[in-house]
This record gives sequence, structure tokens and C-alpha cells, in this order.
Amino acid sequence: ITQVLREQITGVRVVRAFIRVGSERARFETANADLTATSLRVNRIFAVAFPALLVIMNLSTVAILWFGAGLVDRGDMPIGNLTAFLQYIMQILFAVMTAVFMVILIPRAEASAQRIAQVLDTNSSITEPLRPIAPERVRGLVAFADVTFAYPHGERPVLHGLTFEARPGRTTAIIGGTGSGKSTVVNLVTRAFDVTSGAVLVDGVDVREQALEGLWGRIGLVPQTAYLFKGTVAQNLRFGNENASDAQLWHALEVAQARDFVASMPGQLEAPIDQGGTNVSGGQRQRLAIARAITKRPAIYLFDDCFSALDAGTDARLRMALRGETGDASVLIVAQRVSTILHADHIVVLDEGRVVGSGTHDELMRSSAEYREIVESQLGAAAA
Repeated sequence: ITQVLREQITGVRVVRAFIRVGSERARFETANADLTATSLRVNRIFAVAFPALLVIMNLSTVAILWFGAGLVDRGDMPIGNLTAFLQYIMQILFAVMTAVFMVILIPRAEASAQRIAQVLDTNSSITEPLRPIAPERVRGLVAFADVTFAYPHGERPVLHGLTFEARPGRTTAIIGGTGSGKSTVVNLVTRAFDVTSGAVLVDGVDVREQALEGLWGRIGLVPQTAYLFKGTVAQNLRFGNENASDAQLWHALEVAQARDFVASMPGQLEAPIDQGGTNVSGGQRQRLAIARAITKRPAIYLFDDCFSALDAGTDARLRMALRGETGDASVLIVAQRVSTILHADHIVVLDEGRVVGSGTHDELMRSSAEYREIVESQLGAAAA
């Protein structure tokens, strides 16, 4: 019932939008009726067993005292024996009562223990290397070498023979249609998954041979769905750099085009943020997530389609500010909008997981039919 209820609360907007309130109510009532029937059956047993044990215990006490008092009165039994016998009977009956409690509680605890054990026994597919190799020099160079990747239990690979580089001091953009594997590229750099074949190299070393914390420490990730933690604006921005000063936070907010709305919030940097950032808009969440990555000052910036919630003007200003801020770092941008990546130093075009074009905007307009099609669909034939 908890699973059904959680799903319905999370998807309440979809339920209302598709007018499925009635069917979802019936689904909840079915799960609730099953739980209610089970609970009633268990509690009926308990309601009968507990009073019955109390009656037996009290009747036993009365019987022992009744017959024992006669024996003590006639001198056939010492009063100490009567007291000891009474204590023994009470301990036995209390043990029986505890056993009844256990009959009810143990099955419930066993089911919970099985679920907990499943979580604890699950082994991560991403493990630390036995002998981690540290790069000789941290520059932020990212290279894909003939990478093929398929998700676990997937029918076919998502990426096929992917080869390209994201160099320090340059902006590398990845664009393509829906389902072309753009976000998968970012997940492979952060080692959320391991490649099926080929290698992803960061600073010349395969990510599978690097210590995870060392790898993640050089990456500033802005995911497609921005997530903020419960706390304050400052606490969220310092998530990757606990020692960042207030001046550095304001600078990151200015670059991310978030300074104005944070300055207008009550408390400014100390303004409260709800779990998941539900008390700010989608665009504000995205900009705070970008500011969090900037505060970290990493060697590699990964922007996974995180400009989608921004209007065109804010997007342009943010990208212009980022170009001066990222300096010698590698910047890898995954985008759906052509306007976001027009001025990238290197653009990689993906189609069904394969590289079908790479180069600057002007070069791709001359050499890649797929890229021209994307540009024409978004900016019109005149732009092409």
C-alpha cells in the first residue's frame, strides 16, 4: 500500500491531467482492503489470545492460592514452597504470552528483514579499482576511444564506436535527436556506468582505473533534472566546496544569472530551500545547480541539457559569462537547442548512438545533413 500511495502522490499531476482519479482510487482501495483484511485477521487472533491468556493466568493464580492455602493451613506444605510454585507458574504463563506476541511480530519482522537484506546484499556494478592509477597531470582532458555501451539487460547498444575528445580550455557540445545517447555520454564520464567496450579516458587514464573520489573531485556536474537539498541557498552552493566564501557564492550566482532572484529572497544566501527545491521555479533550480558547479571550480564541467528551462535571453547571458569563467577547464555541454551550442569550439552530432558529424557550426552546416536538419527544424531554413 505504501508503494501505491507513494506512486500516486508523486504522479498526482499526471493522474489529474489524464482524469484517472477514479481508477487510481479503486487501485488504492484494493491495496488498502487487502492490508485491512490481513490486519483484521491478525488482530482478531491477538484479541482472542491475549484475554484468554490473562484469564488462564489469573485462574491459575487463584487455584494455586486456594489449594495451596489449605495445604499450608494443615501443615502439609511450607509457605515458601507455595510462593516458589506461584512464581514458577507466573513465569511460565508470561513466557507463553510473549510467545503469542512473537507469533504476530516475527512474520512481519521477517518480511522487513528480507527487504533490508536484499538492499544490503546488493553489490554495486561500479567498484573501486584494486590499484588506483592517478593521472600524472590534472588538466581536464576527456577522451572517448571507440566506446560502445549497452544498458544492463538492454536489447541493443545505446552508443556505437564513439570517439571524440573534450579538450581543456574549449567547449565541446553534443547534440542529437531524442534517444541518441547524449546523456549516456555524461553518465560514462562520471562512471555512473562502465562502458561495454572501448575506454573513457580522463587526463589520459581510464576512468575504471582511477579512484572514484579522485575522479568525481575533478568533475562539476549539472544534471538534466536539477536537484537541491533541504537547507539554505548557501548550504546547497557549498555542496562541492565547503570552504567557499560568501563573495565566491555571490560571484557564482552572478555567473549563473541567479544573483537577482537570490538577492530578492528573504535571507538571501540564508534563504531556506525545501527538499528537492520545490519552493523555487524550474529555471531557478537549474541556475542554482549551475552556480553550485561553478562554486566547486572543477577541471571538467558537465552540463547535461541543463539550459532547457531557461529563456533564450538568460541562456545567452549565462553562456557568455560561463565562457570567461571556465577558463582552462574542459566544458562538455549536452543540449537539445541549437542556439545553446552555436558558438561551441567543437560540436559532436549523434544519431542513434553513432557520431555522424563533428566540427564547428560552420563546418557542420557544410558537411552534415543531420546537423542541417536539426538547425532547420529549430531556427528555420533561413538560418541554414
